[in-house]
Amino acid sequence: MSEALLNVQGVTLQYKTTERVVTATHQVSFGVQKSDRFVLLGPSGCGKSSLLKAVGGYLPTTEGEITLKGRAVTGPGPDRMMVFQEFDQLLPWKTVAQNVVFPLLATGKLGRAEAQQKARHYIDKVGLSRFADSYPHTLSGGMKQRVAIARGMAMEPEILLMDEPFAALDALTRRSMQDELLRLWDDTKFTVLFVTHSINEAIRIGTRILLLSPHPGQVRAEMNSTTDLSRQAALEDQIHGLLFGEGHH
Repeated sequence: MSEALLNVQGVTLQYKTTERVVTATHQVSFGVQKSDRFVLLGPSGCGKSSLLKAVGGYLPTTEGEITLKGRAVTGPGPDRMMVFQEFDQLLPWKTVAQNVVFPLLATGKLGRAEAQQKARHYIDKVGLSRFADSYPHTLSGGMKQRVAIARGMAMEPEILLMDEPFAALDALTRRSMQDELLRLWDDTKFTVLFVTHSINEAIRIGTRILLLSPHPGQVRAEMNSTTDLSRQAALEDQIHGLLFGEGHH
């Protein structure tokens, strides 16, 4: 794991509520290689989103360490961009193009002309060129998610962090967004850390899948996914058995 792009080593995450301290994950370890589509899969409340926030630098570790390219993650940075589940992650007073340009200018990565050119490039990649001058309230949920993905990719981060980005979409849109993401990945081979509680989505999206146990999240297993359709049903059954016990079939 030492040569991994992202190393999560023995990470325990806790947070305080008004009544008590909640342990979200317990000593979780995994490594994400460059160009991996690495999926964190597990039931609700197993600490998947907490792990993603910790990798993003928004949640400190109670125990263990997270490193990106050998450097400890101590806070947020433009080398890690997040795409959330919520549709309201775009700035409503900015157009599609302005939303994608904004982080490029805010981080001082590029001048305005270069930022606009890069934004148009990624807006085109997600198939929204005709909507570059539209405002978020005029877009569907799936289109808003595509803008959020374009914004994340335009930063060309070391790793794109995706927290159940398609969970709030209807089944057909969700499927087409999964296809879209895989097409984009084929095109640019970006590294993605993807959170889901859908076994089917994990198998479709992931090259590697990390299974987390129910609360607090601990590693149950790590496995390779498969593009072989004849093997996907068996893999789905295997994952279900590992997550919920053989008696739940």
